[in-house]
Amino acid sequence: MLYFKNDYSEGAHPKVLEHLLKTNFEKLDGYGEDKYSLLAKEKIRQAAACPDAEIFFISGGTQTNQAVIATMLQRHEGVLSAVTGHVACHEAGAIEYTGHKVITLPQYEGKIKESDIAAFIETFYADESHSHMVYPGMVYISHPTEYGTLYTKDELTKISDTCKKYNIPLFLDGARLGYALAAETDLTLPNIAALTDVFYIGGTKCGALCGEAVVFTKKNAPRHFTTLTKQHGAMLAKGRLLGVQFDALFTDNLYMELSKNAIETAAMLKDTFRKKGYEFFINSPTNQIFIVLENKQMEKIKENVCISYWEKYDENHTVVRFATSWATSKEDVQKLIELL
Repeated sequence: MLYFKNDYSEGAHPKVLEHLLKTNFEKLDGYGEDKYSLLAKEKIRQAAACPDAEIFFISGGTQTNQAVIATMLQRHEGVLSAVTGHVACHEAGAIEYTGHKVITLPQYEGKIKESDIAAFIETFYADESHSHMVYPGMVYISHPTEYGTLYTKDELTKISDTCKKYNIPLFLDGARLGYALAAETDLTLPNIAALTDVFYIGGTKCGALCGEAVVFTKKNAPRHFTTLTKQHGAMLAKGRLLGVQFDALFTDNLYMELSKNAIETAAMLKDTFRKKGYEFFINSPTNQIFIVLENKQMEKIKENVCISYWEKYDENHTVVRFATSWATSKEDVQKLIELL
């Protein structure tokens, strides 16, 4: 079977595994206090051009989203997200489980607009009964979005300015950040650090065995964030596991280099889909490709290829996702092309 179901099916990049093996018998402090975690944090600060960043390594994406949102919000506040946002529909109610509502906004190819953020907040405070309602306390976006689309520098600047106007933090989910940075975009890692209050660099989907690096950009990490992360079950005693991996990923530009493979192999597939007349559901510039397939055609492809059901299109058609990754081989892409 060919595997294009997701971008986290493989283990880790060989250089990450090599670094883990090389350091395996070193006796190191736990909970992210080891020298490799400290080295990785400094390398991330340099890459993000954010020397004062406070950085924490967390075990996975959902744990990161839950810990960041729950610790930054007051008990009466919720988080604004696109209706298609990961926290709104693919995290099993993890945010609501902490007592914080996900307040959904319209999505435009997976993105939200600063005008909708402003309109919601203005309408909220204009309501004389707003003290009986869940307050908007944070804006959550992901880059890339659930549809693989990207914010431009101008779009993120407008959202950032809106958040500053209403004095609420902007949180960027970077579970697939490597693929966003490797695509054709005018939004760089230093831009993201400058325009957000907190973001994270995804490792799980971009070459690591597991782990995400949370970056608080304005000396604004919640008090006792380490303790609170542990309460959320998102801390590893062997914090070295994460620190060593990110140390490898941010050495010699590895994170960017390995992410390019996903973009290159996705481009090969997109070109074939276009030439063969397949219908694109959305134009994604990253590693997630969304195609509308006739249901019988979908079942035929699934005999040889693992792909993701995405959503129902109509009675006879389904939107499916083909995903490439840092490890997708051009040989497997060519085999898929021949099947198509």
